[in-house]
Amino acid sequence: MLLGPLVLLLVVFFSAPLVLMLGISFTRESFGQISWQPTLLQYTRFFSDSFYLGVLWDTLVLGAITTAAALLMGYPLAWHLARTTSRWKPVLLVFVLSPLLVGIVIRCYGWMILLADRGLVNAMLIDGGWRAKPLPLMYNRFGVTVALVHVFLPFMVLSLTGVLKRLDPHLLEAAMTLGASPFRAFLEVTLPLSLPGILAGSLLVFSLAISSFVVPILLGGFKVQVLPMIIYEQMLSVFDWPFGAANAFVLLVLSVILIALYIRATERALRGIR
Repeated sequence: MLLGPLVLLLVVFFSAPLVLMLGISFTRESFGQISWQPTLLQYTRFFSDSFYLGVLWDTLVLGAITTAAALLMGYPLAWHLARTTSRWKPVLLVFVLSPLLVGIVIRCYGWMILLADRGLVNAMLIDGGWRAKPLPLMYNRFGVTVALVHVFLPFMVLSLTGVLKRLDPHLLEAAMTLGASPFRAFLEVTLPLSLPGILAGSLLVFSLAISSFVVPILLGGFKVQVLPMIIYEQMLSVFDWPFGAANAFVLLVLSVILIALYIRATERALRGIR
């Protein structure tokens, strides 16, 4: 009985802004004011402009690259955290989670100090005689991806660690006893059984990456355009709320569709294993 009002409050708190934004996306903007006449003008404008479609594609690609990189880096870390009995395990865990203890702006400025043309990385390369000119490590997709992976890697590691801890190590030993190489045992035993953790971590990282705003602004320097930047510009610079709302809902709906397809594919893979 006590949970009813609380659940209702949460539903209203989270759904009311989305419903309002959806309604605004079907209106038109006229000299800084919203004309409450239903129209598909904003969505037609978005899907008929190659610039916005290109930004949407770049946003999804950036999210996919960030997710793949976080998975490749996070899986070995999660495996080590799940299996090690070393006394240094808490230190490693704190090291992995440390990005969450620092504000995102501070983290971005740290990467700017490292990756800038006169940053620490390029200074070492140039002073050491390995490069005559600085490498372009910032204000491109590489710099944005590096920072995004650093920011969201803990979510991948935590999702994988919980699943890998529950795996029976005797299954891997049995596979190797039957003649499987360590690599084949990993591919046919460990990897399939860890799919729920891969799914959870990938969904978290992908969702956070495609909605990131601060990292692309600071590390991309407006040279890496993503849809959250367009939404911010339309909402707070141009004050075209209907078009900004339409951009936001296009990103929301498309990400939900992609996540649903990913979940379905993973569930099929899990059923095949069972």
